[in-house]
Amino acid sequence: MAIVSFLISLFGATMLLLFAVRMVRTGIERSYGASFKRLLTGQSGQMQGSLMGIGLAIVLQSSAAVALLAAGFAAGGLLSFGMGLAIVLGGDLGSAFIIQILSFKLDWLVPLLLAVGGWLFVKTETRKWRQLGRILMGVAFILISLRFLREAMDPIRDSAFLPAIAAYLERDYITAFIVGAALAFVMHSSVAAILMCVTLVQIGAIPFAAGLSLVLGANFGSAFIPVWLSRGMPIPARRIPMANLILRGTLAICVLFVSQNVLRAGLVGNPDGGQMLVYAHMGFNALLLILALPFCNYLASPMERILPEAGGDQKQGVDIAHKPVSVLDEADLEVPAQALTSLKRELLRMLGVVEAMFRPVLSLYEHGEKEAIRSLQAMDLDVNECLSGIRSYVASIPQESFGKENTRAALDLAEYAIRLETAGDVVSKRLAVLANELRKKKAKFSKAGWEELVDMHEAILSNLKLASNVLISDDLESARLLSLEKTELKRAERQSRKRHLKRLQGGNAESFETSDIHLETLRALREFNSHIAAVAYPILYGNGQLLETRLIENMPEEGGSV
Repeated sequence: MAIVSFLISLFGATMLLLFAVRMVRTGIERSYGASFKRLLTGQSGQMQGSLMGIGLAIVLQSSAAVALLAAGFAAGGLLSFGMGLAIVLGGDLGSAFIIQILSFKLDWLVPLLLAVGGWLFVKTETRKWRQLGRILMGVAFILISLRFLREAMDPIRDSAFLPAIAAYLERDYITAFIVGAALAFVMHSSVAAILMCVTLVQIGAIPFAAGLSLVLGANFGSAFIPVWLSRGMPIPARRIPMANLILRGTLAICVLFVSQNVLRAGLVGNPDGGQMLVYAHMGFNALLLILALPFCNYLASPMERILPEAGGDQKQGVDIAHKPVSVLDEADLEVPAQALTSLKRELLRMLGVVEAMFRPVLSLYEHGEKEAIRSLQAMDLDVNECLSGIRSYVASIPQESFGKENTRAALDLAEYAIRLETAGDVVSKRLAVLANELRKKKAKFSKAGWEELVDMHEAILSNLKLASNVLISDDLESARLLSLEKTELKRAERQSRKRHLKRLQGGNAESFETSDIHLETLRALREFNSHIAAVAYPILYGNGQLLETRLIENMPEEGGSV
């Protein structure tokens, strides 16, 4: 019975740890996720890139998240292979620093973090303050889960079960290495896995030698996570996680054999305690960064041979971008569920085209050539073609066999297609025209005004990703979040407009020169975001969480009834 109780407690503490790490990462991504592109792609050297990777891993509490970001930008041609690998190597060291911070005895902080974080999350409406509350509560839950983990080990620390397992892992360090690798991969979090190993050594549940093997294995296993998660990405994106796996795995195996032989020979005494294990983990990642950083660019050619691109992939990608192929299938109309799935897939494709139009808008504002602007405007024809296909498909639905509920869902999807087409018009007929006007005037925004536009652009890119998730999942919480983000962007647009007027009052010459373009851009960005967020409305209406009107009903008339 004691073993069953121990396993339940261990599982509960582990799940809380995973949830808490994800909670912190989600809060940060929702607040600042769109800014990561600017941070990652704005680095000029590999040393600078690795430092940025360290910082992002500390913020996100996940080296895998940094690896996936770098892989995604490499797939889009925004990062070179060498720079992407440098960022990933820095991210691994950054996650080691996080473990050092969280391994301290910080239980006294838990009530304060819960009080402040809970108040911010429940009582405030501003997005960033709410997400800050989420982050603070997530950190508190991490500390609570580590305390639960220590308490779960107390009842069996002196039993015959745990010492036997610990002795076996100390004796068979290869098995311990494999267990550590599997633990990190299954938990999908190197931070959580290594924190667990450090806690076990800290409370004396397992010896240092076994803990070191587990941690080295966890380093190897954590490198599998981005490889697995990027398996569906283009080949250029998959090369960076694969290179990191090869480098990390090779060094981990070498350090495993060397360290275990050194420990067994007694050449370094008898290291003890979880803190020494944290130092070993940090030292391993620092060593990997020092050894691999000078060779990041030289590894591009070998990785191209290991993961070659199929001939003609690039050309095919260009053709698809300019001549999209509809995924709607008339045969699916016989089965309502399949027809709705086809509609969602087509809408996802349409949303992707709209995003491809919107993403480079600010680049066109900075240094857009006439041909680039015309090319962007030409993409609007693809959006119009998507809408025509969706309208025809919905019109062909046999309403008798479809039923009222499915027909209503199909009409809602068609309504969102109309919204997306209008969003495409905003880009091609307003933002692109404004970019061309800015080019002709050879004018520039003020520094403060440009930063405001960049922040709004990044927020909308984040909302595009959230809108695609809502479209796929029909998740109520995501729909609520998207609606709140729409309100937040409205507030940002209003504040930017007020600040712009203040700059005009202050006599800022650049603000005067670009005033009309700045104000019109703000309105266009707000309208574009409203169309994107419309995917949340049917879900919110269906769950009774969206009002038909904001007017006060049954308001008493002045002076009483007539």
